[in-house]
Amino acid sequence: MTLKEKQEQIIEDFSMFEEWLDKYEYLIELGKSLEGFPEDKKTEDRLIKGCQSRVWLDSELRDGRLFFSADSDAIITRGIISLLISVYSGRTPSEIMEDDFSFLDTIGLKENLSPTRANGLLSMIATIRQKAAENE
Repeated sequence: MTLKEKQEQIIEDFSMFEEWLDKYEYLIELGKSLEGFPEDKKTEDRLIKGCQSRVWLDSELRDGRLFFSADSDAIITRGIISLLISVYSGRTPSEIMEDDFSFLDTIGLKENLSPTRANGLLSMIATIRQKAAENE
């Protein structure tokens, strides 16, 4: 599935819910689906700066593609990082760098988060982009 197809799928998934409470529930479910993140990887260098919650992001370049794993100590934030890695994990660094992340605006995520969570989202995006730039 291409990057745009994956983003379209997420837009479609979110459009099934009319209320933001239901969308939050969906994010929580996404967070529960995150694979286990090893405790020994929950280190300061993997911690995303600028998030109110603690969010760890790890990346690995394999065959020219970046693969991400992540965890958070907050359930909604865990859902947000899960959403992001479901879209960007397995993509090439240039695909990530060239993307504008606008699907997040389309689903209304930024505007429906508290200011601190919205800042955290921006920090997550910046970190994913930084990892891509480091591996391009």
